[in-house]
Amino acid sequence: MTKVKFRGDLGASSDSLFKALSDGTRRALLEYLVREGEQNVVALTAVAGVSQPMVSRHMGKLKRAGLVTARRTGRETWFAARTKGLGPVVQWMAIYGALWSQRFTPMEHAGD
Repeated sequence: MTKVKFRGDLGASSDSLFKALSDGTRRALLEYLVREGEQNVVALTAVAGVSQPMVSRHMGKLKRAGLVTARRTGRETWFAARTKGLGPVVQWMAIYGALWSQRFTPMEHAGD
């Protein structure tokens, strides 16, 4: 069976991006990094409401998805948001936002 490629199919690398963003804790951690700048795991654990090992796992998934960068300083790992990593999401939203707008506008006016 051949896989059908849709216009908005951004590939396997985007799958990890969408999976990473599907978790509320990961989205909250990413938003925190965007707002506050680079943070270490200790600081992220303090705001996450989950254990340090869970924060490390979440950050690993965000890193693999290209949404954060990590740097080691001694025994600490510091994470920073990589907003360019959201490019595929923005691209997907542009494609489907236009499609949805075209399809829903006639439906909204059908009862006029």
